Amino acid sequence: MTSTVDAEAPGDSNRGPKPILVGTRPPLTRFGVYLFILVPFAALVAAVPALWGWGLGWVDVALAVFFFYFTGLGITVGYHRLFTHGSFRANRALKITLAIMGSMALQGPPIVWVADHRRHHAFSDKEGDPHSPWLHGTTPLGLAKGFWHAHMGWIFEHELTNRQRFAPDLEADPDIKRINDLFWLWTTLTLALPGILGGLITWSVWGGITAFFWAGLVRVAVLHHVTWSTNSICHMIGSRPFTSRDKAANFWPLAILSFGESWHNLHHADPTCARHGVKRGQIDTSARLIWVFEKLGWATNVRWPTPQRLAKLAAE
Repeated sequence: MTSTVDAEAPGDSNRGPKPILVGTRPPLTRFGVYLFILVPFAALVAAVPALWGWGLGWVDVALAVFFFYFTGLGITVGYHRLFTHGSFRANRALKITLAIMGSMALQGPPIVWVADHRRHHAFSDKEGDPHSPWLHGTTPLGLAKGFWHAHMGWIFEHELTNRQRFAPDLEADPDIKRINDLFWLWTTLTLALPGILGGLITWSVWGGITAFFWAGLVRVAVLHHVTWSTNSICHMIGSRPFTSRDKAANFWPLAILSFGESWHNLHHADPTCARHGVKRGQIDTSARLIWVFEKLGWATNVRWPTPQRLAKLAAE
């Protein structure tokens, strides 16, 4: 079984477009959003003094790097390039694995994430975009408000994107629906596993506590801010070598940490392209992983860029 997605998912054209929003988050969901955004963020703020207070061991570093890549690539390769944009097709095992990996990044269940992101592309940097930094004006205060909103302020708003309009294919996929409903389990695992592994490797309770802090909470917070920076920084500053209908830009300092997502200009110029870093020297580890999956036969119908397509998209 393969995963098929529609990049824009405009809804059932025979009955007209469905509403963009549908209700608000229930109180329990709101509490969860605040809890799993603010607690890792507090851990990140505490990280520097904690480093001096009780150290950072090699086990903590190794586990943090592993879980950062494991969950981060789940977002970029799974949630983003596969489920949102259909940049390739995945066999059933890979599809399920990527959905679980992305869920463990604690950025929301897959259907919710995809619906929000498809809505972002449908209304990019215009009214209706859930996280554009350009909707508060271009004064210094307006840009500051816009940056905050695009980076993380939008997450605390309670409106729900209509999943039936923007992600009907995922709603109809029983595997993804099941993973979406088990988000509580992936949340538990992504926070518990680092501590369990740290404790077992060091054979100490203290090793488990430090691994939970660094490879659990701090890792989640750092990945949050890397992902959010694509929404904020990469829509405000950077180069724009390709023509897009919005202000998406390339911001090279984030390329490695974002697994290639910060080559954002090409992505918005050609959303279904499997590679975002298309010029020489533009590191894109997400595209490299998709290439590996293709070689293994796990990914098919990969939408790689062509010279002709890039020339057509190049800004004049």
